[in-house]
Amino acid sequence: MHTMWKGTISFGLVNIPVKMHAATENKNIPLRQLHKECESPIQYKKTCPVCEREVEQDEIVKAYEYVKNKFVILEEDDLKAIQKEQTDKAVEIIDFVKLEEIDPIYFDKSYYLSPNEGGVKAYGLLRSALRETGKIGVAKMMIRSKERLAVIRIYENTIVVETIHFPDEVRQVRDVPNVPEEVETGKKELDTAKLLIDQLTTTFDPKKYEDEYRTELIKLIEEKKGNAEVVTGKDKAKKPDNVTDLMEVLQASLEKAKKDKPKPRQPKRRTTKKKAK
Repeated sequence: MHTMWKGTISFGLVNIPVKMHAATENKNIPLRQLHKECESPIQYKKTCPVCEREVEQDEIVKAYEYVKNKFVILEEDDLKAIQKEQTDKAVEIIDFVKLEEIDPIYFDKSYYLSPNEGGVKAYGLLRSALRETGKIGVAKMMIRSKERLAVIRIYENTIVVETIHFPDEVRQVRDVPNVPEEVETGKKELDTAKLLIDQLTTTFDPKKYEDEYRTELIKLIEEKKGNAEVVTGKDKAKKPDNVTDLMEVLQASLEKAKKDKPKPRQPKRRTTKKKAK
């Protein structure tokens, strides 16, 4: 499993060297967009509408649009200056809480943690302590130059870092339109709904759930491949460069000049008159 981050978990005076690995992966089937007319892949280029040309990466700066079409430019040095130091890339546990106290809406992405060199014993200590107390750790960490709030918990036999949203990143439910207040519900309807829930209640088993759309999409793709329903993207026709264009113009001009060049006049032959006898 690919190691995407190395650092330490710290709680109190205990520091645990760890490696971080992505716990989940995106299984979406990537679909490309082709030009229907010639079946070539569509390209997306960064262009400047004012200069009317493609822009290279080193010509691009970051900016914040505080009102429509008004920007504050932020240089890389400015951004680095306000970033917190990532000394040893520490995941600092601030508090310990119960997992059920955190609503699932806060959870974002999961990462597995494995012990790095010299961290096996301390790793086992934290794992046992979390398991015995039934608590999870609330921590702060830096990922890709961004400070993240996270929880440290146990999944099966592995310590997991679960990034969670800051409170101001969760939108207020009062802003959701058309949510009704308490609705009067008939006892018969409510009892029937509760009975249906009871009948469908089971123990959660993630293996029983499948992405049916992805399965059918893969099947469709394989069928089309088997029936040779495939196309080959065409290469972009190479546009003659300026040198080639110039040579063609010069050659054409030379040919035209040859045709238009007046032929040299032939000298008139002198005719000898015969003397009269």
